Amino acid sequence: MASDRNERPSDDGDNGVLSTAAGVDTTAIGIVGGATAHVDVNLGAARDDDDLVDDDILQDDLSVGAESIEPARAESAAQVASASTSVASAVADRAPVVIDDEHHERSRPRTSEITLQSRRLGDFEVDRESSDLLTADRLLDPAHVVRPEPEGAWRHLVYTLSGRRINLGDGKRARARKALDQRIAAPLVGGAKFVPVLSRKGGVGKTTVTTLLGMALADAREDRIIAVDANPDRGTLADRFGRPSGKTVRDLIRARADVHGFNDISQIVARDHTRLDVLASDTDPHVSEAFSDDDYDSVAEIAAHFYSVVLTDTGTGIVHSVMEATLDRADSLVVVAGLSVDEARLASETLTWLETNGYAEQVRGAIVVLNTARPGAALVRASELDAHFRSRVRAVVRLPYDPHIASGSAIAFRDLQPETRQAARELAAIVVEGLRVQAAA
Repeated sequence: MASDRNERPSDDGDNGVLSTAAGVDTTAIGIVGGATAHVDVNLGAARDDDDLVDDDILQDDLSVGAESIEPARAESAAQVASASTSVASAVADRAPVVIDDEHHERSRPRTSEITLQSRRLGDFEVDRESSDLLTADRLLDPAHVVRPEPEGAWRHLVYTLSGRRINLGDGKRARARKALDQRIAAPLVGGAKFVPVLSRKGGVGKTTVTTLLGMALADAREDRIIAVDANPDRGTLADRFGRPSGKTVRDLIRARADVHGFNDISQIVARDHTRLDVLASDTDPHVSEAFSDDDYDSVAEIAAHFYSVVLTDTGTGIVHSVMEATLDRADSLVVVAGLSVDEARLASETLTWLETNGYAEQVRGAIVVLNTARPGAALVRASELDAHFRSRVRAVVRLPYDPHIASGSAIAFRDLQPETRQAARELAAIVVEGLRVQAAA
């Protein structure tokens, strides 16, 4: 290749024509006439892998006479003739020339350096990072992060006996519990979420399910959760709490014009140890007008300002005006079924009624809770009920029998059997996941 680059043109031909068309790689051609003009000729990068032109040659200014032109490869003699015409024009104009090759991209004249300009922070897009990327997992050195005390009997014993130097981490049960906590505590976006708990038959545990679902949500989440008793008649939701406020939905409706902050509404609702707020139904027997759809809308508008999740304990009258107002706001549905033939059939008919009255999409995303309200073995096969409802709704949760609930007194979440708490927490996680999917859709 070196010998080709130093080959001189034939004296018999014109000075502007090379004796060989092997290739053109020159970066500068100087022509000496009456006055010397320097002409830059820039070519795109060659596609051949054996290109040996280095940076030193590209940066040198090569000036030769008209009889001494550096030979180079060319695709054809016609290309070189075109280059000669451009060179002649450049001599007159004293301007750099760029030669186009159909096999090469158009290239600009080479500059010796690139000037960097400062940019404002707001101008950066691709390489600009926002503050939410400065997470603890990214910044903290794992070797210096203090791990929390492990949960689990023998793991905690090893940790204590080793002087807190050996930390084996949490046990399997503790990891599962914390993973469930994360599912329940997942963030919800898009304003308050309304979740009514439905049943066309009384006594199947609708109020119990509302209570357990609310406690499981409030116990694991950082935002506010409220359960509203929207039974048009006398509801029993407040009876499941040990700290009644003595106020009802009627008091909130009367004072709605004076509610300017959460402190105003906190004087009306009751709160238990899990931080679940409860708004009781109207208990005054002298009230001639039952809780209506307009009343529910007033309560719902206030609750939406202060709570992330609003649970609604509905009545059994599915065609009542309150039920229509409740369903119109519903983001997710929970249907309660008992473990008997008639209770299960009524729950299935409730799904059918919803599907035929404009709520088919809500039914597909609904959750059915099979509540075991009596001790001992159920007379019906729960597996068959599970299979039936799974064919119609998104999920089915089985709530076991618990003597603490069966007593009918106030419910303390910490006093429930572990299986009952686990079922309530699993129900809460499924509800949150459904709300998150709906918000993302």
